Amino acid sequence: MDLFNVLTVKDTSKLIDDNFSLEIEGESVTLTEATGRILKNDVTAKGNVPDFRRSTVDGYAVYSRDVFGASESVQSILDLKGEILMGQETHGEITAPGQCYYVPTGGMLPKGADSVIMLEYAEKLDDATILVSKSPSPGENVVEIGEDIKKGKVVIKKGTRLRAYEIGVLSSLGFYEVLVCRKPKIGIISTGDELVHPSEKIFPGQIRDINTYLLSSLAKDGGCIPVRYGIIKDEYELLKDAVEKAVSECHIVLVSGGSSVGKKDNTVNVIKGLEDGELLVHGVSVKPGKPTIMGKSKGKIIFGLPGHPLACAVIFQLMVKYYIDKITGHTDKSYPVTCRFKINYHKAKGREEFLPVIIEEEGSDLTASPVFGKSGLITGFSQAWGYIRIERNEEGLKEGQVVEVYKF
Repeated sequence: MDLFNVLTVKDTSKLIDDNFSLEIEGESVTLTEATGRILKNDVTAKGNVPDFRRSTVDGYAVYSRDVFGASESVQSILDLKGEILMGQETHGEITAPGQCYYVPTGGMLPKGADSVIMLEYAEKLDDATILVSKSPSPGENVVEIGEDIKKGKVVIKKGTRLRAYEIGVLSSLGFYEVLVCRKPKIGIISTGDELVHPSEKIFPGQIRDINTYLLSSLAKDGGCIPVRYGIIKDEYELLKDAVEKAVSECHIVLVSGGSSVGKKDNTVNVIKGLEDGELLVHGVSVKPGKPTIMGKSKGKIIFGLPGHPLACAVIFQLMVKYYIDKITGHTDKSYPVTCRFKINYHKAKGREEFLPVIIEEEGSDLTASPVFGKSGLITGFSQAWGYIRIERNEEGLKEGQVVEVYKF
């Protein structure tokens, strides 16, 4: 496929859907290990939450009709029958008009009570007599059985990335172990005669390897396990051996560099030379990241990512992350931040652009300003909060235009 016979991002995503059907198996983990993991199955409530009627305040449990009309000027007199102990089932019961029980926040309501009067509206005359100056409505300051979660309800859907809040819900439902998707393994290969390890001294013409560590971090952020295969020189056999090993050991293979048209760019030839290797994409109409490759071998996806760090990061977020979500069943959506664009910005028609931007506060508004710089410059994405997607047929953005910014 010719490099300049490029596909759109939408077309590339469809190729992914049409050509790859891998699904990652599940594993059971405890709640202490579950944060950030992708839920494999729906979680259905095994019981009601709460499973008893409880108070939301410290106060006195009453039958609301007994104190109807109570006010500061006309107080109601109640007979205090006892105190509800926290964490214990109560056998107390309101059996006659004008009775009440003291109940703490979260405490179980006695039978016959339908509301709770806050302490602020009650005065204790003696050990057995309470004056109240407020008339509560039925159900006031009370959480009913199953009001939070009803038994049999799907409370967390499969594909959800578990946060601290979902972990809390799982705990409340009596789940200590949960089935999650195993972390996909992502093989990371950096190519180039000019690359050296970050710890090494560099000489003129050499650069330190950025993308191995950039991609490793992005993989971890995406809930995956990065497997690094080191720096591979621009030699066909060396690269082929590394890619074959990565394909055999990982779910996804990323080859950074070697995707543009050049004498020693071997990624395309390596993919074609693999057993049942197939080149699916060589060029995407996107800026930055046009020289992107996508191939297939043994049912595994192989991405050839641009060597320039910003372009590499953008393609990871657009395509690699799309595939990670596909095979893990991840369904959460990311929502943009609405801003006003700060300047006039022109782009050429014909390809989508993902423009890195900085977000700033100006009074009550948020503004977005582009991070200018070539895709090979590391500061492009280290400065940016996120990016704006500019459609392929748009000519740019106008000063003051409302835009949506997605977080990197």
